[in-house]
Amino acid sequence: MLLQKPLDDFRNFLYTQYFSDGIKITIGVLLPSLIFAQFNLLEIGINLSLGAVCCSISDTPGPWLHRRNAMLITNFLVFLVALITSLINHNPILIGIEILVFCFIFSMFYVYGTRASSVGTAALLIMVLNVAHHETSLNSYEHAGLVLSGGIWYFLLSALFSFARPFRYARQTLGECVQEVAGYMRLRADFYNAKIPVEDIFKALVDKQVLVHEIQDNVREILFKTRKLVNESTSDGRLLIMIFVDIVDLFEQTMATHHDYEIIRKRYKNHDILPAYALLIHKLASEIEYIGFCLIHQVKPRKHAVKIEDLDKLKKQLDDLEKAGISVLVLKKILVNLRHIFSKTNTIFSYFDNDNSFIKQAKSGSTDHDKFVTHQSFDIKLFRSNLNLMSGNFRYALRVSLVVFTGYLVGFLLPVGHHSYWIILTILVILKPGFSTTKQRNIERVIGTIIGGITGALIIYFIKDETARFILMVLFMLITYSIQRVNYFISVLFMTPFILILFSFISATINESLAVERIIDTLIGSGIAFLSSYLVLPSWESYQFKNYMLDMLKANQKYLDAIFRRFNPQNQINITEYKLARKEVYVNTANLAAAFQRMLNEPKTKQHKAVLDVHKFVVLNHILSSYLANLSTSLQDSQIMFNADQQKLFRKSQHYLKLAIEWLSETTHEQEFVHVFEGVVETNEDLATEQLELIVKVSADILKITEKL
Repeated sequence: MLLQKPLDDFRNFLYTQYFSDGIKITIGVLLPSLIFAQFNLLEIGINLSLGAVCCSISDTPGPWLHRRNAMLITNFLVFLVALITSLINHNPILIGIEILVFCFIFSMFYVYGTRASSVGTAALLIMVLNVAHHETSLNSYEHAGLVLSGGIWYFLLSALFSFARPFRYARQTLGECVQEVAGYMRLRADFYNAKIPVEDIFKALVDKQVLVHEIQDNVREILFKTRKLVNESTSDGRLLIMIFVDIVDLFEQTMATHHDYEIIRKRYKNHDILPAYALLIHKLASEIEYIGFCLIHQVKPRKHAVKIEDLDKLKKQLDDLEKAGISVLVLKKILVNLRHIFSKTNTIFSYFDNDNSFIKQAKSGSTDHDKFVTHQSFDIKLFRSNLNLMSGNFRYALRVSLVVFTGYLVGFLLPVGHHSYWIILTILVILKPGFSTTKQRNIERVIGTIIGGITGALIIYFIKDETARFILMVLFMLITYSIQRVNYFISVLFMTPFILILFSFISATINESLAVERIIDTLIGSGIAFLSSYLVLPSWESYQFKNYMLDMLKANQKYLDAIFRRFNPQNQINITEYKLARKEVYVNTANLAAAFQRMLNEPKTKQHKAVLDVHKFVVLNHILSSYLANLSTSLQDSQIMFNADQQKLFRKSQHYLKLAIEWLSETTHEQEFVHVFEGVVETNEDLATEQLELIVKVSADILKITEKL
């Protein structure tokens, strides 16, 4: 039983897009070398494989159109950089100038987003691998041409994978998204476990919300920017879109369950009701996780872990407590929310019915889809506007340029071996715009390289059979390429022995001493990269954190306004505008939480002075988002409109948020705060009014904490 969960996770991973990508990259990189080695043309095969490696870097998750464009641009730039570098690599001065210029230009690609930055990374990789002059039978033009051919080969292979099963990629990514939402729900079940501190649960929830947002954004890109899916005349494309829309709504429903859990724990600690709630939430999470599993494995979901009887049983327990004179109002509210989640889950199950009645009735496309995806501008003005020291991207590009140049000088001047380009490569891989990411990468790179280097050396020393070595190399390659976007440490752990074994095939003189050389190069590169993150134009999160806070406040203010207008007959908005406002809250919550976690990993002297208050600000905004989601759900179910008192509460909450925004923007004045902390409207029995008063209270708390910051 203890082994079942790891085995299920492993089996699940084999069906994910990560493993599919690992197979694709392994085939793309390995096949050219294998084929040409049979004709004693290994050098040609290696150059082709090198081109495939570079092209694969920009083949990141997303719609085929974006991947296609990125790979084509990558192939062109890699060809150009390979040609230039191989033509001048006999001259250290020219190479030094090239490093300074190219590192700056390609690192500035970050201004155009993650995919563009991967294109720049591929160009820098081919530059690094060509900085040292090698004795070769190929001239510069032949080398660059073969690298380009390898890139084209990988591009065609990727196209084949994409078009052979066009819906598989979307289903796998959507399935992973559904499972992340299930994971978020499991964490919320911990609120009903008195042994787990509430603060720890909040921290875990915020971290999980970052992951949920990232994968939801990825699914949006794939579903809404892939024309075949949006305009699909069959039911497959519409099925995926409908499931995604419902899973986003379900995620909102899951968020709409925030209460004072410390009070709930104290009030019901002598009763068995809280474990019953935790069990039901875990069952619902298992149900949702199962839907994700079925999407990934491309099977029709059939079982139901939760039945209506489970909800009725919990309702009976509440009734028994109420008869005993115990107030259960808050637990009833939670149960109502769980019924909504149960209903939404059943709706998703119904999409898989044989008659597909829900899918057939759905529209095949929507002009609103385009509004939910991020559109990246590639205007040269964006590049120029970042050419100043106030820009984090500019500081990062300058840092990369100067530090890689320093690494090149160290490798050139010190007797650190014949493969000292690994110093530069280590610096490039480790250096990231933020200090915390650089620090984490540094630790993982060093430990992974040392362990992997020792493993590789032992394999070379003890295993002389070439077939056994080759099998191990392919296995390590597959793990490296499958896990590189999931766990960088594991990727490095297997990449180092795979490269060492590869070198043992290329040259008979290569032995276990190469592992020592590789470790030394990594330590030097890591040391340079780590010091530079402190000394060379560092970017500290505390200096930028105010912007994240402002964006979060504005998003919550906009969400509050959208809810008000949605249920106001005099000023209604359509459902698309409401969902866009909701999406902005999720995006900015994830951004704020991620920035806070990065700040915590920075030196204490560089963190925000009031770090505890900043944490409280993050938590309060998470609570506010939950309250808003709860209010929206309640109003949608009851179909009521706001009365005059409720509108006053709305305006009061809006006022608090407005003042908090002005305070952070340093545009407000002391006297404006005189009337802010007046009492709210008297509580009545109306649920919407009660929820609005909670929203007003937490908005006031946000203003108070903002004043301290």
